[in-house]
Amino acid sequence: MAEKKYESKDIVVLEGLEAVRLRPGMYIGTTSAKGFHHILWEIVDNAIDEISNGFGDTIKITINTDGSATVEDNGRGIPVDMHPTLKKSGVEVVYTTLHAGGKFNNENYKFSGGLHGVGASVTNALSRWCKVEVNKNGKKYLIEFHSFEDEHGKIHSGIPVGPLKEIGTSKTSGTKVTFLPDDRVFGKQEFSYETIIKRARELAFLNKGLKIIVKDDRIGEENAFHYEGGIKDFVSYLVEGKTPLFKTPLYYSAESKIIQLEVSFVPTDSYTENTFSYVNNIPTTEGGMHEIGFKSALTKVFNDYARENNFLKEKEQNLLGEDFREGLVTVINVKMNNVQFEGQTKTKLGNPEARTEVENLTLQELSKLLADKKNSMFAEVVINRAKQAAKVRIAAKKAKELTRAKNNAENFNLIGKLASASSRDREKCELFIVEGDSAGGSAKQGRDRKYQAILPLRGKPLNAEKKRIDQVLANEEVRTIISALDTGFGEDFDLSSLRYDKVIILSDADVDGFHIRAILCTFFYRYMKQLITEGHVYVGLPPLYKVYKKDYEKYVYSDAELAEAVASAGKGYMIQRYKGLGEMNPEQLWETTMDPENRTLIQVTIDDAAEAEKMITTLMGDNIDARKAYINEHANFDREDTFMRDYKKV
Repeated sequence: MAEKKYESKDIVVLEGLEAVRLRPGMYIGTTSAKGFHHILWEIVDNAIDEISNGFGDTIKITINTDGSATVEDNGRGIPVDMHPTLKKSGVEVVYTTLHAGGKFNNENYKFSGGLHGVGASVTNALSRWCKVEVNKNGKKYLIEFHSFEDEHGKIHSGIPVGPLKEIGTSKTSGTKVTFLPDDRVFGKQEFSYETIIKRARELAFLNKGLKIIVKDDRIGEENAFHYEGGIKDFVSYLVEGKTPLFKTPLYYSAESKIIQLEVSFVPTDSYTENTFSYVNNIPTTEGGMHEIGFKSALTKVFNDYARENNFLKEKEQNLLGEDFREGLVTVINVKMNNVQFEGQTKTKLGNPEARTEVENLTLQELSKLLADKKNSMFAEVVINRAKQAAKVRIAAKKAKELTRAKNNAENFNLIGKLASASSRDREKCELFIVEGDSAGGSAKQGRDRKYQAILPLRGKPLNAEKKRIDQVLANEEVRTIISALDTGFGEDFDLSSLRYDKVIILSDADVDGFHIRAILCTFFYRYMKQLITEGHVYVGLPPLYKVYKKDYEKYVYSDAELAEAVASAGKGYMIQRYKGLGEMNPEQLWETTMDPENRTLIQVTIDDAAEAEKMITTLMGDNIDARKAYINEHANFDREDTFMRDYKKV
């Protein structure tokens, strides 16, 4: 591939850099851990854009001992010549000017994840200091930026220490960026090696041939990811812990004038579909036009094949798309220009042309694959699986009707179980799903009756990961939850009917309690996913201990806090260990776990759909060996946040 020159005149400036420091949330969403890592991904995305457009093949991310991070690539290197109108080096323009970059036309980057040109400058603006080294044209260049506070207390961020300077020669090309996130913006936070590892692995899967190295100098660990199979390897990774019904995933790729498409999928014995889509390396967790195009074409191609090969008789109806997709694990990887994201979290592809392009390319390529006799067994497995799914779908439809009838007939039972909130204001109302009748009784007595509803669970709900939908619906506890929420479930789920802004799981701080949390979260993830993605599901944290004496009382939520409470209490203290919620009287339960002023809630979130899917399959599925291996690797029972580190505390 002939290298096109990338120079400062190619950088288009839209506006100056001003408000990043004042309103960082506008640019990185939040200053929590997610936003803290976002400024790293902005730099990584720039490196990925170079590589995905054919320049370079390696990225190295290093977490340094001083808390800074370094991102190094072997791409072309940021332009170092003078910008024709701004009279600054290209590097300085990119790092000090908002909406400045070479991605606003398609001449230097055919496809780009960094579409707005704000990445590098935002990272610089939110850092204590930033250092950029560029290897280009046989030379090595350096420019440094820092943030300082003037005599009036105003912080000036991303200020060049001096102009770009030549510091030596180089036989390579590429860019190396080192920056220290500003604690005046983010507080005391550190880079998470685990978080970076997950995203690095995902990027390596999505960019076939890319080598991405992650090193943590704080702990002396290093991992490298490199997948020549690309998303085909990704699918194989995602089905670990499931039972694939075919050994090798099917794969095809195609390209039109406006889009590049890669798809890989494999059927499994799971009862739910799992589709993971990406646009320009960005996860589209809410789906969008590309997913619609793929699903439409998949249904047509397999129905046509089934007719032509007598899997479906003349009088039989076509199978539905959901039948073919049940148990299917699919990765859709799209690269295109002028991407338009929409949806609640801006992770839904809105470009109408993407639907048409993906549909046409899939019709063309998937038909070719199935016409090849070596793929006939794959097609047969998918179609037979779909025919079985259709039978279950019909049974589930009857079960849904039965459930509705049961809910109506047994509504007095729900009324007996559910202590409703008197207010009709959904924005303020909360539903506590409480483990056990004893704790449920205390919660009913101790609650704020105006806004807090209580639903006690008399037994464990069914594990939705291991059962068909009709079997799940046969479970009384599941039907009770569905009735209480009033949203429907599965294909019929309607978030606008939700009666409560917060759905709070309240279980004991023991193994059984954690299991109930996992079962409920799995059910919500499988059949009411929007409850989680829209931020309505929480876990309430009950105290583990009470440290007390005549003039001192302190509720303690972790072993670390216990030592502090004991030290504060002094001599003569007593410790009460709470083994379950039922041991607390109504007043104690209100004070510690239900009072909005004092309680600790953990919001359940899905930042990484692919990793969430893999974790649920591992922890809640049938593969015992995979579950043991995961627990042995990840569970650290000396850490108070072992089970909560992937949740957002509110």
